[in-house]
Amino acid sequence: MKWYVLRTAGGKERKAAEYLQKEIERSNIQDQVGQVLVPVKKEIVTKNGKRKAVDKLLFPGYVLIQANLNATLENIIRNLVPGMSGFLTEKKSVSGTQFERIPVPIREDEVQRILGVQDENAESPAETVVNYAVGESVRITDGPFSGFSGTVDEILEDRSKVKVIVVIFGRKTQLELSFTQVTKE
Repeated sequence: MKWYVLRTAGGKERKAAEYLQKEIERSNIQDQVGQVLVPVKKEIVTKNGKRKAVDKLLFPGYVLIQANLNATLENIIRNLVPGMSGFLTEKKSVSGTQFERIPVPIREDEVQRILGVQDENAESPAETVVNYAVGESVRITDGPFSGFSGTVDEILEDRSKVKVIVVIFGRKTQLELSFTQVTKE
Protein backbone atom coordinates (compact mmCIF):
# COMPACT_ATOMS: atom_id res chain seq x y z
CA MET A 1 0.00 0.00 0.00
CA LYS A 2 1.16 3.52 -0.79
CA TRP A 3 0.25 6.89 0.70
CA TYR A 4 -1.54 9.50 -1.42
CA VAL A 5 -2.50 13.11 -0.74
CA LEU A 6 -6.13 14.12 -1.33
CA ARG A 7 -7.29 17.71 -1.78
CA THR A 8 -10.32 18.88 0.18
CA ALA A 9 -12.28 22.05 0.64
CA GLY A 10 -10.76 24.26 3.35
CA GLY A 11 -12.18 23.52 6.78
CA LYS A 12 -13.85 20.30 5.55
CA GLU A 13 -10.91 17.91 6.06
CA ARG A 14 -12.43 15.91 8.93
CA LYS A 15 -15.89 15.69 7.33
CA ALA A 16 -14.40 14.62 3.99
CA ALA A 17 -12.33 11.93 5.75
CA GLU A 18 -15.47 10.65 7.55
CA TYR A 19 -17.46 10.53 4.29
CA LEU A 20 -14.57 8.73 2.58
CA GLN A 21 -14.44 6.11 5.37
CA LYS A 22 -18.21 5.53 5.06
CA GLU A 23 -18.01 5.21 1.26
CA ILE A 24 -15.13 2.73 1.55
CA GLU A 25 -17.18 0.61 3.99
CA ARG A 26 -20.32 0.90 1.84
CA SER A 27 -18.39 -0.22 -1.25
CA ASN A 28 -16.81 -3.06 0.76
CA ILE A 29 -13.20 -2.25 -0.20
CA GLN A 30 -11.73 -1.95 3.32
CA ASP A 31 -9.05 -4.52 2.42
CA GLN A 32 -7.60 -2.09 -0.16
CA VAL A 33 -7.34 0.86 2.25
CA GLY A 34 -4.92 0.97 5.20
CA GLN A 35 -5.99 4.23 6.82
CA VAL A 36 -7.36 7.69 6.19
CA LEU A 37 -5.50 10.36 8.14
CA VAL A 38 -6.06 14.05 8.89
CA PRO A 39 -2.72 15.10 10.50
CA VAL A 40 -3.27 17.42 13.49
CA LYS A 41 -1.24 19.08 16.23
CA LYS A 42 -2.58 19.72 19.75
CA GLU A 43 -2.36 23.31 20.98
CA ILE A 44 -3.72 25.23 23.95
CA VAL A 45 -5.31 28.51 22.94
CA THR A 46 -6.43 31.26 25.31
CA LYS A 47 -9.53 32.99 24.02
CA ASN A 48 -11.81 35.31 26.00
CA GLY A 49 -9.89 34.43 29.16
CA LYS A 50 -10.49 30.68 28.81
CA ARG A 51 -7.84 28.05 28.04
CA LYS A 52 -8.90 25.47 25.52
CA ALA A 53 -7.07 22.53 23.90
CA VAL A 54 -7.64 22.46 20.15
CA ASP A 55 -6.43 20.29 17.28
CA LYS A 56 -4.71 22.43 14.67
CA LEU A 57 -4.36 20.97 11.17
CA LEU A 58 -0.79 20.35 10.04
CA PHE A 59 -1.82 20.46 6.36
CA PRO A 60 -5.00 22.52 5.90
CA GLY A 61 -6.94 21.44 2.81
CA TYR A 62 -5.40 17.96 2.63
CA VAL A 63 -6.17 14.41 3.78
CA LEU A 64 -3.77 11.45 3.54
CA ILE A 65 -4.82 7.94 2.52
CA GLN A 66 -2.88 4.69 2.56
CA ALA A 67 -4.27 2.44 -0.16
CA ASN A 68 -3.80 0.12 -3.11
CA LEU A 69 -5.20 2.47 -5.72
CA ASN A 70 -7.73 1.04 -8.19
CA ALA A 71 -10.52 2.38 -10.40
CA THR A 72 -13.25 1.87 -7.77
CA LEU A 73 -11.39 3.74 -5.05
CA GLU A 74 -10.36 6.48 -7.47
CA ASN A 75 -13.99 6.94 -8.53
CA ILE A 76 -15.15 7.15 -4.90
CA ILE A 77 -12.55 9.81 -4.10
CA ARG A 78 -13.08 11.90 -7.23
CA ASN A 79 -16.89 11.69 -7.51
CA LEU A 80 -18.69 10.43 -4.39
CA VAL A 81 -17.12 12.22 -1.43
CA PRO A 82 -18.50 15.73 -0.77
CA GLY A 83 -15.80 18.32 -0.13
CA MET A 84 -13.05 16.26 -1.76
CA SER A 85 -11.67 17.37 -5.11
CA GLY A 86 -9.27 14.53 -5.89
CA PHE A 87 -5.60 13.65 -5.67
CA LEU A 88 -2.38 15.58 -5.89
CA THR A 89 -1.35 14.53 -9.38
CA GLU A 90 1.30 14.89 -12.03
CA LYS A 91 0.90 15.17 -15.80
CA LYS A 92 1.91 12.13 -17.82
CA SER A 93 2.07 12.23 -21.60
CA VAL A 94 -0.35 9.72 -23.18
CA SER A 95 0.41 10.75 -26.75
CA GLY A 96 2.20 13.71 -28.29
CA THR A 97 -0.47 16.29 -27.40
CA GLN A 98 -2.62 14.53 -24.80
CA PHE A 99 -1.85 14.43 -21.11
CA GLU A 100 -3.32 12.40 -18.28
CA ARG A 101 -3.28 13.36 -14.60
CA ILE A 102 -2.00 10.46 -12.52
CA PRO A 103 -2.10 10.33 -8.68
CA VAL A 104 1.42 10.34 -7.28
CA PRO A 105 2.24 8.52 -4.04
CA ILE A 106 4.32 10.46 -1.54
CA ARG A 107 7.84 9.27 -0.72
CA GLU A 108 8.34 6.89 2.19
CA ASP A 109 10.62 9.32 4.06
CA GLU A 110 7.89 11.99 3.90
CA VAL A 111 5.33 9.48 5.19
CA GLN A 112 7.58 8.52 8.11
CA ARG A 113 8.15 12.19 8.97
CA ILE A 114 4.41 12.96 8.92
CA LEU A 115 3.52 9.83 10.91
CA GLY A 116 6.35 10.56 13.35
CA VAL A 117 5.02 14.06 13.94
CA GLN A 118 1.52 12.63 14.34
CA ASP A 119 2.70 10.04 16.92
CA GLU A 120 4.75 12.66 18.75
CA ASN A 121 1.69 14.94 18.96
CA ALA A 122 -0.48 12.14 20.33
CA GLU A 123 1.97 11.43 23.16
CA SER A 124 3.10 14.96 24.01
CA PRO A 125 1.06 17.44 26.01
CA ALA A 126 -0.68 20.19 24.12
CA GLU A 127 1.44 23.17 23.17
CA THR A 128 0.40 26.59 24.46
CA VAL A 129 -0.08 29.32 21.88
CA VAL A 130 0.99 32.68 23.28
CA ASN A 131 -0.85 35.67 21.86
CA TYR A 132 0.82 38.23 24.11
CA ALA A 133 4.00 40.24 23.55
CA VAL A 134 6.34 41.99 25.99
CA GLY A 135 5.29 45.66 26.36
CA GLU A 136 1.71 44.99 25.28
CA SER A 137 -1.20 46.44 27.30
CA VAL A 138 -3.46 43.88 28.96
CA ARG A 139 -6.48 43.94 31.26
CA ILE A 140 -6.71 41.57 34.23
CA THR A 141 -9.99 39.64 34.06
CA ASP A 142 -9.75 37.31 37.05
CA GLY A 143 -8.44 37.31 40.61
CA PRO A 144 -8.02 40.03 43.24
CA PHE A 145 -6.71 42.55 40.68
CA SER A 146 -9.59 42.07 38.25
CA GLY A 147 -10.28 45.26 36.28
CA PHE A 148 -6.73 46.61 36.54
CA SER A 149 -4.72 47.35 33.40
CA GLY A 150 -1.01 46.75 32.99
CA THR A 151 1.79 45.96 30.58
CA VAL A 152 3.36 42.57 29.89
CA ASP A 153 6.86 42.40 31.39
CA GLU A 154 7.74 38.74 30.83
CA ILE A 155 6.14 35.63 29.30
CA LEU A 156 6.66 32.25 30.97
CA GLU A 157 5.47 29.85 28.25
CA ASP A 158 6.53 26.66 30.04
CA ARG A 159 4.30 27.55 33.01
CA SER A 160 1.52 29.23 30.96
CA LYS A 161 1.99 32.43 32.96
CA VAL A 162 2.69 36.06 32.21
CA LYS A 163 4.30 38.71 34.43
CA VAL A 164 2.40 42.00 34.28
CA ILE A 165 3.43 45.41 35.66
CA VAL A 166 0.45 47.14 37.30
CA VAL A 167 0.34 50.54 39.02
CA ILE A 168 -1.24 50.09 42.48
CA PHE A 169 -1.45 53.11 44.84
CA GLY A 170 1.04 54.97 42.65
CA ARG A 171 3.65 52.20 42.72
CA LYS A 172 4.60 49.76 39.98
CA THR A 173 3.98 46.18 41.07
CA GLN A 174 4.81 43.01 39.19
CA LEU A 175 2.10 40.31 39.21
CA GLU A 176 2.46 36.75 37.96
CA LEU A 177 -0.81 35.67 36.33
CA SER A 178 -1.92 32.73 34.20
CA PHE A 179 -2.77 33.28 30.54
CA THR A 180 -6.45 32.84 31.40
CA GLN A 181 -6.44 35.76 33.84
CA VAL A 182 -5.55 38.44 31.27
CA THR A 183 -6.85 39.64 27.91
CA LYS A 184 -5.51 42.11 25.37
CA GLU A 185 -6.81 45.67 25.60
